[in-house]
Amino acid sequence: MLVIKYNQTQYYDSWSNMKTILRELSVSVKADDNELIKSAAKKLNIAESDILSLEIQRKSLDARNKSDIRYKYTLILDIKKSNVTKLLNQGKLKEYTKPEKVKFVFGKRSSLGRPVIIGAGPCGLFAAYTLAKNGYRPLILERGKRIGERKIDVDELHRSGKLNPESNICFGEGGAGTFSDGKLTTRIKDLRAKKVLETLVLCGADEKIKYIAKPHLGTDGMQKIIKALSKEIINLGGEIRFNAKLIGIKISDGKVTTAEYLQDEVEYEEQTNILVLATGHSAKDTYEMLHEVGVNLEKKSFAVGFRIEHKREHIDFAQYGEFAGKYGLSSAEYSLSAKSGDRGVYSFCMCPGGVVVCSASSNGELCINGMSYKARDMENSNSAIVVTLKPEDSEDHPLGGLKFIEDIEKKAYNIAYGYHAPVQKTSDYMLGKKTVSFDNVIPSYLPGVVSADLNEIMPKFVNDGIKEGLKIFDRRIKGFIENGVLTGVETRTSSPIRITRGENLMSTNAEGLYPGGEGAGYAGGIISAATDGIRIAEEIMKSYSPK
Repeated sequence: MLVIKYNQTQYYDSWSNMKTILRELSVSVKADDNELIKSAAKKLNIAESDILSLEIQRKSLDARNKSDIRYKYTLILDIKKSNVTKLLNQGKLKEYTKPEKVKFVFGKRSSLGRPVIIGAGPCGLFAAYTLAKNGYRPLILERGKRIGERKIDVDELHRSGKLNPESNICFGEGGAGTFSDGKLTTRIKDLRAKKVLETLVLCGADEKIKYIAKPHLGTDGMQKIIKALSKEIINLGGEIRFNAKLIGIKISDGKVTTAEYLQDEVEYEEQTNILVLATGHSAKDTYEMLHEVGVNLEKKSFAVGFRIEHKREHIDFAQYGEFAGKYGLSSAEYSLSAKSGDRGVYSFCMCPGGVVVCSASSNGELCINGMSYKARDMENSNSAIVVTLKPEDSEDHPLGGLKFIEDIEKKAYNIAYGYHAPVQKTSDYMLGKKTVSFDNVIPSYLPGVVSADLNEIMPKFVNDGIKEGLKIFDRRIKGFIENGVLTGVETRTSSPIRITRGENLMSTNAEGLYPGGEGAGYAGGIISAATDGIRIAEEIMKSYSPK
């Protein structure tokens, strides 16, 4: 949190020794954080000198009134003793108390080998970090490469269309979130989310992510922070093996005993009865292997659609009006949702000032995602526009959702001649005709695009839902259809599968197997996945003692 302290020596004897919280302080975007003391004093009707210290707990942007865009603050204040009681009684302030720390009792059981974690995305890294801090010396097996090497492979894909199935936007150090917008927003209320933000700050993130309402790191910020977090895990006694792909799990009498993996074309075995599965949502071969060995899996809802791009300035003006590009306002975001019958249609993973990128991880299959850098200053802004799918929409099989996605990605690959992406002006998509030329918005996707009718790729009910949603969104953001370009296909919004687990976060039929994060169906973003990793680590520590 930003902490601003005033006159501490002069007024030390007057401190209330009670922190108070002030909510809903509205300040013009034309002001800056250093003017908060004046605004807070005015709202409370006290002198500025009566406020001895101030912390920003939360800062959000209120752009509902385009003629007067404002920041909304929640502040933690130390007020002079003479004013505190009166302000509390008037209801202008509330007493602030920090959440109590939970006392933790470590388990006493001895483990077979050390904890093994599959995947170095947010869930796996934060599970490993939590365990390592407490003396458990975890081993991470990551099928992809280190970030530096991985970036070379990603750049090669964008330049030439050559895919490395084991090192790409989905696989490698940091997981899929490393090559994204690095969003840190979450709906979960778990206090562990605060731990995640604090750890990211320790690893180099800006202190502001702890209090701004919609923090993001950008792909450039994510890469530096993930490298620092990996280094910290190793310094604490953990180990990370890259190019180490899980190929099997041995289960005896319903208990995990061994992780089998392939590294540099050599097969290895690691004995363990603590196996954290944090593979992410794109490891199809891992799901298939789990099904073969009898681990309980079930279908779950997910969503598919396309990415829509607009000029960044268009979205900025639509959201900010005359304030666009002024007073330090970042590129504008939007969040849109509608209903099409009993299905949801919504925008997902909005990347202001970003680009559309190839997120394929299998040969012969194409899918895309959005990515932006910390500055969010590229020419276009993009987001996914997707329709929800129910479990019954796909084949009656635990892996039915995977097959549904695979069929769409193969169609996209075949229609676009490889890892070029099929594109269409949004207005042409609504009419079902190919786009002849792009006037306003030039698609940002690399290695290149192919004009195609996207209606031919998705099932009719998906197209119908997207079109119905687009009409509604066009009423909320003028020109959303006319000034938009669609790129296909967005299919990795979330895992179509859930690996069932109990209250102890362990697989319902494989003791010692802890499925976690997005890939297991229990998270939806960097913060929720990281938080799930911490929860899993805590469950492990409750049962087992560190060696």
